[in-house]
Amino acid sequence: MIEIDVERLRSMGLTPELAREAASLPETSTPGARLMRLTEVHRETVELHDGDRSHAARVLPRLMRTLDDDETGLAVGDWVIAALDAHGQRWVHARVPPLTHIARRDADGRRHPVVSNVDTALLVMGLDDDFNPRRLERYLILVQGSGVQPVVVLTKADAVAPQALDDARDRLRGRLPAQVELLAVNGRSAAAAQALQPWLSAGQTVVLMGSSGAGKSTLTNTLAGADLQDTGAVREHDSRGKHTTTSRSLHRLPGGACVIDTPGLRTLRPDTDEARLALGFEDIATLSLQCRFRDCRHEDEPGCAVRAGVGADRVRNYHKLLREVRRDTLTVLERHQQLSEWKARGRSARERMKLKRGED
Repeated sequence: MIEIDVERLRSMGLTPELAREAASLPETSTPGARLMRLTEVHRETVELHDGDRSHAARVLPRLMRTLDDDETGLAVGDWVIAALDAHGQRWVHARVPPLTHIARRDADGRRHPVVSNVDTALLVMGLDDDFNPRRLERYLILVQGSGVQPVVVLTKADAVAPQALDDARDRLRGRLPAQVELLAVNGRSAAAAQALQPWLSAGQTVVLMGSSGAGKSTLTNTLAGADLQDTGAVREHDSRGKHTTTSRSLHRLPGGACVIDTPGLRTLRPDTDEARLALGFEDIATLSLQCRFRDCRHEDEPGCAVRAGVGADRVRNYHKLLREVRRDTLTVLERHQQLSEWKARGRSARERMKLKRGED
């Protein structure tokens, strides 16, 4: 039977609930089985930490197939059961069911894990040209419903005038749910670590999410008080980063918390449904009850309370996310039918334009 040193693993984020889940797994009877936390995922191997040091390991093909069948995979932050084989190779035998899990979808609708077992998602956005409320709303929806608390962190506060900072806060407050905290920090200052202390108590795990160049790695180094992650300059013309961080990685902080740094997501499609999407747009859901028509789509119908009370850009973002969510629920056949319909509409529109111009 596996022995779990809860005190030693607490600094890696282990909770009593996760320890009980791990102890109930049949793989704990494997000789030499140990509970470890996954800190990095590579192409063919993973990095695990036992509370004292890091170990490289491979994943049993059986476990890989099981996770594929469940449309998921191992993610940084997972707790796993691992053991050495007769040749001294360490293998991951089982994944402890995560208490929280964030996943995204790609352009084809396939689900991809992002992180597991995190308490707080620090949604990082720069106050330079990285500032993009529509992208921030996507990150909020990505986190929404996962059991993870989102906190919006505006970085590079030292690089803008006080009035510009106030304007940015006002713009976001009109689009953020009331319960979401909003902070503005200089990511290189020790004051940033102090401002984030409420979410960095011993045993807690936070994940930094945002676009490349937003300052996630800089903030990670500030929280750790050491240069754990490489940082790089951003392009002058658009303030976008150069993907200095290329993979997710978990680090222990001096105060006993853990932080996961992540690269910017090239495809940011939340893994959600219409009900959870509505939670992220509560203002639209509430105002829709006041629309003149019960089936109002908030597009061009008269008497639309949503268009009258919510900014046009936010409504457009809601419509775009809603279309993506509905597309993700389609079967392969339905997607092909939808694509055929779009192509037919495009051909029809081109024919009409030819007739209008008098072309053959």
